[in-house]
Amino acid sequence: MQTQEILRILRLPELSDLGQFFRSLSATTLDSGGARRSVIGDCTQLLTHYYDDARTMYQVFRRGLSISGNGPCLGFRKPEQPYQWLSYQEVAKRAEFLGSGLLQHDCKVGTEQFIGVFAQNRPEWIIAELACYTYSMVVVPLYDTLGPGSIRYIINTADICTVIVDKPHKAILLLEHVERKETPGLKLVILMEPFDDALRERGKKCGVDIKSMQAIEDSGQENHRVPVPPRPDDLSIVCFTSGTTGNPKGAMLTHGNVVADFSGFLKVTEKVIFPRQDDVLISFLPLAHMFERVIQSVVYCHGGRVGFFQGDIRLLSDDMKALRPTIFPVVPRLLNRMYDKIFHQADTSLKRWLLEFAAKRKQAEVRSGIIRNNSIWDELFFNKIQASLGGHVRMIVTGAAPASPTVLGFLRAALGCQVYEGYGQTECTAGCTFTTPGDWTSGHVGAPLPCNHIKLVDAEELNYWTSKGEGEICVKGPNVFKGYLKDEDRTKEALDSDGWLHTGDIGKWLPEGTLKIIDRKKHIFKLAQGEYVAPEKIENIYIRSEPVAQIYVHGDSLKAFLVGIVVPDPEVMPCWAQKKGIEGNYQELCKSKELKKAILDDMVMLGKESGLHSFEQVKAIYIHCDMFSVQNGLLTPTLKAKRPELREYFKKQIEELYSISM
Repeated sequence: MQTQEILRILRLPELSDLGQFFRSLSATTLDSGGARRSVIGDCTQLLTHYYDDARTMYQVFRRGLSISGNGPCLGFRKPEQPYQWLSYQEVAKRAEFLGSGLLQHDCKVGTEQFIGVFAQNRPEWIIAELACYTYSMVVVPLYDTLGPGSIRYIINTADICTVIVDKPHKAILLLEHVERKETPGLKLVILMEPFDDALRERGKKCGVDIKSMQAIEDSGQENHRVPVPPRPDDLSIVCFTSGTTGNPKGAMLTHGNVVADFSGFLKVTEKVIFPRQDDVLISFLPLAHMFERVIQSVVYCHGGRVGFFQGDIRLLSDDMKALRPTIFPVVPRLLNRMYDKIFHQADTSLKRWLLEFAAKRKQAEVRSGIIRNNSIWDELFFNKIQASLGGHVRMIVTGAAPASPTVLGFLRAALGCQVYEGYGQTECTAGCTFTTPGDWTSGHVGAPLPCNHIKLVDAEELNYWTSKGEGEICVKGPNVFKGYLKDEDRTKEALDSDGWLHTGDIGKWLPEGTLKIIDRKKHIFKLAQGEYVAPEKIENIYIRSEPVAQIYVHGDSLKAFLVGIVVPDPEVMPCWAQKKGIEGNYQELCKSKELKKAILDDMVMLGKESGLHSFEQVKAIYIHCDMFSVQNGLLTPTLKAKRPELREYFKKQIEELYSISM
C-alpha cells in the first residue's frame, strides 16, 4: 500500500503537509511525576513488544525465517566479487548445529552459560549469536580495542570457558593469557577461519582445545539437541562498554530489553517507512555494540537481508555499490566525512554556490514533508551522491554521538531518503529517543520512544535546573538494562532505587516535546578559576570548522584555559589553505605556523557564533597529521574519542602548549 493511501485511510495530511502537521503537535505528554512519554502508542502502558510471536531474539529470527519463504539472509563478498548469500534456513540449521556442538563440548543449556564472540562483523558472528539463543545461552562480545587487560578482565568476570574467534591471531592473544595463567577458566577456542597444527599444539600444551567452527557444527549435527529457547526475561547479552577509566562495565541486557527497544522504533515509524522483506542492510558498525545489533534485529524480524562489508572501511563505498542497501546505519563522524567530501569536490565558488542553492531548494521540500530523489535538483547535482551509496537507500539511521544540524539538514536533502537520528546508550539497549517521522528539523534527537519514559533531574554542579526545562537525562522502561555484571557499586551509580537510569548527559526539552542534548556530565572538569567545562560540547562546535577532521579539547584543573589537538582533513585542508594564500603539501602545511593560526582563528570564530564563553574557547592548538583511529587506540569502535588515551598520547604536546601560552 502506498504511503499516501495509508495517510488517506488514517485521515492524516498529504506528505506535502506532513512536516507542518507533526510540528503542530507535541511529541510527548507529561505524567504526574514530571516524566515524559511518547504520544505514539498505548497511553496506559509502555511498549514491551510489537509482535506477539517475537518476544525474544530467538523468536525474532524464527519470525523472519517464517515470513521470508527461506529467502536470503546473510551476505558476504570477496574482493571484486558479487555478494553470496546464506538463506534463513541455512543460518537456522547452522546455529542449531553449532549450539548442539557447544553442548557436546561441556557447555550447558541456560543463562548461566556465557559464550565469548571475538570477531569482526561477518555471517558467522550472527550464526554464533543465534546458536547461543537457540539454547538460552548468553553472548559476550569481545573486540580488539578493549585491550589485552580488558579482555582478560571480561573472560574472568563472566566466567567464560569458550570463545568463538574469527582469525588465528586472536586465538594466539587468548592463549597468551592462559599461558601466563591469567585466564585459567578458558578451555575452548573455536576458529571461524583455517589455522595450522602449530596453533592446535600450542593450545594443547596449556590445556585449551582449539577447534574449527566447522568441526563443532559437524559434531552438533551428529549429536543434535532439541532447541531450548529463552524467555523474554532471560539474559541475552552482556555488552561490555570500554568506558573511559577503570575496568569495562558489563551491561546485562535481556531478550525483552532488546525486543522492547526495536519495537519502539517500529511503532514510531510504522505509518511511514515500515520494514519490508526486500530491505537490505549494510553491516559495518561493530556488532559488539548495541546500535548495530538493534537495527539488524529489525531487519531479521521482517525477513530482510543483511550484507556484511569486506572488513576494510576504505572499501565501504565499493561494498555499498555491490550490495545496493536500502537501510544504512551510520555514526555522525561518517556523515561529517561524507558532507566534507561532497563540498571538497565543489572546488570553485560557482560550483559551491550551485550546490548550496540546490540543497536549499530540496531542504524546503523536506521541511514540508516531501522526501524524494527524482527532482530536477537530484538529476543535476545529487544522483551521483546517491549512487555512491548504491542508489537504493531509503532510510539512514544515525546515533552513538550528536549529529551536526548543518550536516543532517544537507544530507536529508541530498540523499533523497529519510534520515533518522536517535539518542541512547548501551544501558537502555541502544535508543531511548528517536526522530518523529515528518519532523525533519535538526538540532534535536527526537522524542521518547514508546518503550520508555524520560525525565530530567537537576544538575547543580553545571547549573542546569528542571525548572528551566534542563537537566540530566534519566530513562525508565522495559528497554533499561538490569545492571552491570558483578559490579553492584557501579550499578547503584547508574540505576536509582526507583529504576531510573541516570545517563550522565544533559538535555533540554524543546517546545515541540523533542529532546536536545546540550552538555555532558560524564567528562566535565573544573578549570583553575572554578569554571566547569564540558569538552565534548566544545568539540562538537569546532568540528564544523572546514579544515578540521578531528579535534581533542583538553583542560586541567590547575590551568586557567583550554588547549586542543587538531587533525586537519587531508582532502579539504590543502585547498582551504591555498584560498588563504598558504602554500604547501599536507605534511608541510601541518607544520606551518601560519596555517595553525588560521585554523585556530576559524575555530574561535565558530565558538563565538555558537555562544561559547571565553573560558570555553581553546587558547592554543597543536596540529597532528595522523588521524585518531580504532587501530591506534585513540577511538572506540563506535568512533568516540578515548579521552584518557588521547591525554596520555599527546602529553608532551599538551605540556608544550601550556608552557608557550603562559
